[in-house]
Amino acid sequence: MKDQGRTADAIAVNEERLLNSFLELACINAPSGNEQPVADYLVQRLTKLGFSLQFDQAHHAFGGSCGNLIAWWEGTDSDIPPLFFSTHMDTVLPTKGLVPVIRDGVIYSDGTTILGADDRAALAAYLEAIEVIQEKGTRCGPIELILTVNEQPGLVGATHLDYSLVRSEAGYIFDSSGDVGQIILQGPYSSRIWWEVQGKSSHIGLNPEEGISAFLIAAEALTRMRLGKIDDQTLANVGVIEGGELTSIIPGKVKMGAEVRSFSAEGLKRQIEHMVQTVEDAAMQHGGTATARIEKKYLGFQAAPDDLHVRTALAAAEKIGVEPYLTKTLGGADTNVLNENGLSCITLGLGFRNIHTFKEHISIENLFNTGKCVISLIEEWRAAHQ
Repeated sequence: MKDQGRTADAIAVNEERLLNSFLELACINAPSGNEQPVADYLVQRLTKLGFSLQFDQAHHAFGGSCGNLIAWWEGTDSDIPPLFFSTHMDTVLPTKGLVPVIRDGVIYSDGTTILGADDRAALAAYLEAIEVIQEKGTRCGPIELILTVNEQPGLVGATHLDYSLVRSEAGYIFDSSGDVGQIILQGPYSSRIWWEVQGKSSHIGLNPEEGISAFLIAAEALTRMRLGKIDDQTLANVGVIEGGELTSIIPGKVKMGAEVRSFSAEGLKRQIEHMVQTVEDAAMQHGGTATARIEKKYLGFQAAPDDLHVRTALAAAEKIGVEPYLTKTLGGADTNVLNENGLSCITLGLGFRNIHTFKEHISIENLFNTGKCVISLIEEWRAAHQ
């Protein structure tokens, strides 16, 4: 039976401590592949909170500085199923020399670096929530933290996570720009396409008639290709074109890279087939060839509104006085990969804005609400299993 008479005021964080934790984490320079400094910070904090810690060997797959961190705390009631919280330890760009600036209740960098609220804000909120839970003596089941590396380049750490080390089956990932209260029920399927377009090199001054420009093949294919927002389900983009040697040489080869995302596996397949066929047709018409390689990034996920962890998230948001709302996103997160590997989880918003830019920021209100929401989730998870 759920606790009675609880209000938004019943859940509080130590605001000064949470803000300081975030600022400390934001100032740690640990971009993708070089997460060891932030891992060292977390080891120190989590050890004091009584967590047992394990690192996997995921970093060996991509030459990183450390593996994913899996942390486990027994909680106070082993009859309650364990609950995990996950996020990533890396930032998309370095934060060396980061200078935090607070204006009108919003945290920015000084404009010379990113802020790294994506996703140091979640890390700080998790630490604060667990500290509050322990200080209050709140009854709860085991809490597990799954903290990944190399997320920003394409969920690489989660892809190579040693899932045998994970003991919980359900959880949450705070990693979206929506304000606290955002509950993302669906994420996309995503794949990359890599082409090698082959024409024929020749010298523009000596034998131009023998040349077949791979650039012209690529350009013609792009003008025929459906790109951008295909429909409400599917997006596509060509983001890489590489080739050429000298201005005097008709380019005989070009490399192209594209990405497709769709809420449906069929939509993904259909768009990939269209893009591959478009390049092949352009190459054939010019007397060249095109070879495509498809690289799966991640599978989609979808949770039902009446799933237990969705209902728990709705109740947790309401308990802290924020308006919950259900949505879906074509953005990828570790949520995709964890679900693909049998862990039931959804993405929640924590309100960072303009991520991956020097204008990145997060409101102090969203930071504090994230900490409160984590506490509320732990309490509601316990209530759901009583």
